[in-house]
Amino acid sequence: MDLGIKLQFSSLKTRVLLWFGTVAFVVLSLFALSFNYFLNKSINSNIKSKLQIIAERYNENIQVQNIGIALINDGKIQKKNSVFNLKNYKYYLHQKQNFFIIPHKKDDDYIDALYIAQQGKNKILVYRKNIDNKIENFQDTLLWLIPILLLVFIFLASKLIDKILLPINKLRNATKNITITKFTQEINLPKEDDEIRDLVVSFNAMIKRIKDGVERLDRFNSDVSHELKTPLTVIQGEIEIVLRKLREPKEYEKSLQTIQKQSKQIDLIVKQLLLLTKYSKENIQDTFEECSLDSILMNTIDKFQLKLKEKNIKLHIDKLEPINMNANCTLIDSIFVNLIDNAIKYTFQNKNITISLYQDDKIHFVIVDEGIGIKNEHLSKITQRFYRVDSARNKKTEGFGLGLSIVQNSIWLHDGNLEIISEKDIGTTFKVDFLISFKQSRYLRLKF
Repeated sequence: MDLGIKLQFSSLKTRVLLWFGTVAFVVLSLFALSFNYFLNKSINSNIKSKLQIIAERYNENIQVQNIGIALINDGKIQKKNSVFNLKNYKYYLHQKQNFFIIPHKKDDDYIDALYIAQQGKNKILVYRKNIDNKIENFQDTLLWLIPILLLVFIFLASKLIDKILLPINKLRNATKNITITKFTQEINLPKEDDEIRDLVVSFNAMIKRIKDGVERLDRFNSDVSHELKTPLTVIQGEIEIVLRKLREPKEYEKSLQTIQKQSKQIDLIVKQLLLLTKYSKENIQDTFEECSLDSILMNTIDKFQLKLKEKNIKLHIDKLEPINMNANCTLIDSIFVNLIDNAIKYTFQNKNITISLYQDDKIHFVIVDEGIGIKNEHLSKITQRFYRVDSARNKKTEGFGLGLSIVQNSIWLHDGNLEIISEKDIGTTFKVDFLISFKQSRYLRLKF
């Protein structure tokens, strides 16, 4: 029971209604007190003005209905009319003020009023009896009007809150139905262009991102399992073969070489996956430092001299400008490594690869190969993780379909752009563009 009450009062609607009810009660009470004060002051001022006029026009023959008049000299009544019957008038003669409201002892619906005017050595007392106590009537009205108004306000506030919270309740119900394998449909947008609409838009966008992320994660897990399964199967098979019976040392050496090769493939897959997942938009800026792009590129080219000689490929440097960039040097190196490695793999023997690194309003890296090319239907997909164009091509070249994905992700983390132009059996061109920040632009101007 206590838990139910606690949950009921912990709801947003209940808390808002409690706050609203409290504020409304305070406001209504302050309004009633203020109105009562100013109304009372206005009525008393009106009564005083009327009695004051009568006192100023006093003469011994004046007769006013329900108004008693007395002429006082030296504290004693010299003259009075028949209506004046105030017995304790001497008490009021010694007071500093000259106007008094005298309540009835038995009947609160009426009050009396007394005004004292100075006329030479005499004092004129004007006394009015049985004045209708409008303040009392107003106070009685407020006693039942304030609770009624408060209930009406709370009722209207409850309906208004229900309308405001309707899309929020839909969001709440939608989130209850979300699981890792089940996503609800998008919530319809409210007609009003307000904060609630922005919340619904953000929620729908979040659902879409989560759904896409889970789909990519499922596909990624499937791809990883498939890619790791092959080398692990080979390793397991080699171990089973060598354990069946004693073999010649050369056969053991051959099996160990196979196991070593497959282990290196697993290690390379793990390293590439870590490189893909290690950095994000949120933490990449913390890893930035000044990188010499031309130096990184030349070091990368030196690493591939042996592979270039094996296929008798000539690598031409069309442009090479000294460029410093505020970036993650590890990712910049991975871009150069993967693009050059990719170009060598798929370039025909005795052909050419051309590389350019220069800057104008942007920093440009371009690599052009004379290779097998890529069909148009594959261009938009080749940067996806583990995407392979065709199985026949994969058997002839080593790789896991992660290289271009690393390139695309690294460029994206640096707010760059990757453009791929390819023609089947002619070759492929990769164009990488990086924006020049104000800091880099200033550095380049000073350098040159």
